[in-house]
Amino acid sequence: MTSSRLMLLDTASLYFRAFFGIPDTVTAPDGTPVNAVRGLVDFVNRLVEEYQPTHLACCWDDDWRPQWRVDLLPSYKAHRVVAERAADPDVEEVPDPLQKQVPLIRAVLDAFGIAVVGAPEMEADDVIGTLATDAGMPVDIVTGDRDLFQLVDDEAQVRVLYTARGVGKHERVDNDWVRARYGVDAAQYAAFATLRGDSSDGLPGVAGVGDKTAATLLGRFGTLDAIVAAATDPEGSDPEGRLGPGPRGKIKASLDYLEVAPRVVAVVRDLDLAGHDLTLPATPADPEMLAAIAEQWGLTSPVERLVDTLAARG
Repeated sequence: MTSSRLMLLDTASLYFRAFFGIPDTVTAPDGTPVNAVRGLVDFVNRLVEEYQPTHLACCWDDDWRPQWRVDLLPSYKAHRVVAERAADPDVEEVPDPLQKQVPLIRAVLDAFGIAVVGAPEMEADDVIGTLATDAGMPVDIVTGDRDLFQLVDDEAQVRVLYTARGVGKHERVDNDWVRARYGVDAAQYAAFATLRGDSSDGLPGVAGVGDKTAATLLGRFGTLDAIVAAATDPEGSDPEGRLGPGPRGKIKASLDYLEVAPRVVAVVRDLDLAGHDLTLPATPADPEMLAAIAEQWGLTSPVERLVDTLAARG
């Protein structure tokens, strides 16, 4: 009997990679670019073949820049906004040829019967965090986003398949990998990212604190709370003098930021996502619709490959 294994896809991360990695000369019969769709289907096929998951979810950004995170830290992803909207999520900077493919991606996934899971006012990261927590089976998180390293848990058998160098060259991230790369444990990664900042997310970090200093502080104190306590109450919280005057001054100068940033960086792990069947289908949910989509958009080859792979798994 096959052991259960859950694969969680950071879907936008993958279709962005497909769009920029596959030439836009990959088109439908009418000339419409379908490189992101084709690439995503091929990525899913490759990952399912290699890792043999029994359950899979394409995790979705229902809101790529939730207002509650922006309220805490206005700079959060601000550089990616092309239009602000009061009642709906802000408009993200997405190339128009890719934006036009997103509904087709959803249609293909729905026709296959592959679970697409999102949550109101939440990012895909939060969906992934919730589904990975207490999953009851080993979990592979597929993403090019370093933020999700905070979910790596060797004891719970949660790892990240990190696609920053491409899906074909992905790295298997466990706690040893995180420690070797950053000098902290995976459970400390969110605090590490908070301290050093991340320009790709509009996270300023603590001025003057880079990777090395952040790792050193977390190695000495263990948690961000303990670092802040040592900076604000040096005699009571740091009797051994582990926090020098330079780092202490930098931490104290950033107390307002450190009050809110951890809640922005931390992935939500307790969403109500009941009602989703994550079982990987052995056959398409709507084979006629899938065949029609494949023919219309010139996706017959990648669709057939994934159909065959799912049948073999089933």
